[in-house]
Amino acid sequence: MYQIKTQVFLSGSDVNGRLRFDAAMDMMQDCSVLWTESEIEFKKYLIDNNLIMILVNRQADVLRMPLYKEHLTVETSIYECKGAFGMRNTVIYDDSHKPCIVSWATGAFVDFNTARPFRLPPEINNAIALDSKIEMEYAGRRIDVPESSDLLSEDKKFPPLVVTSLDIDLNRHMNNGRYVKAAMDFLPDDFIISRFRVEYKKPAAKGDLLYPVIKYTYPHNIYILLADETGSPYTVMEFS
Repeated sequence: MYQIKTQVFLSGSDVNGRLRFDAAMDMMQDCSVLWTESEIEFKKYLIDNNLIMILVNRQADVLRMPLYKEHLTVETSIYECKGAFGMRNTVIYDDSHKPCIVSWATGAFVDFNTARPFRLPPEINNAIALDSKIEMEYAGRRIDVPESSDLLSEDKKFPPLVVTSLDIDLNRHMNNGRYVKAAMDFLPDDFIISRFRVEYKKPAAKGDLLYPVIKYTYPHNIYILLADETGSPYTVMEFS
């Protein structure tokens, strides 16, 4: 397990003084990356073999959104690691160690140059400390986007978004949290997120165009796809 202490700062607050959801996702991602840095043998193996770990999917359930200036603890832990994939829980706790947001995610080990999946050898897998799975409802890894007949309205399409240099992280593709931030702009102002699921299909690079497609279903689900010009999605998100 790895944890960081942080706080709800002004830069991560919304107009109501609560932690923004995209800022919460950034906290979770930062904690996960710092866990990687703390596993010396594991990190050395990744560097020596030119490997990176990319996020495949995440589910995050919001129990309550912390308020401005609240002190928080973010904890991440691996509960399964085999072959080319690792599964983790990441939780944001308040000052009383009560969970505010609980999540699980899958990461894939990938060759940095070829983008092909890479299976870790057993000795590296066995060296990673595993923790127990937290209690939460685990929805499936894949998101089934409803057919048009199940929608409240026709698909809504918008002008494309340009991936800029500010969206690119150390892995030289669009940062996972930037997709979430872009999608949140299409949510109704009064929409309160209780569950978020995302599938990352392929990485976007600087200069790529993301075509947003919005689908509404009954009663309170919004599906947001950020796709290329052919309709092939970079990412699929479900907001409940």
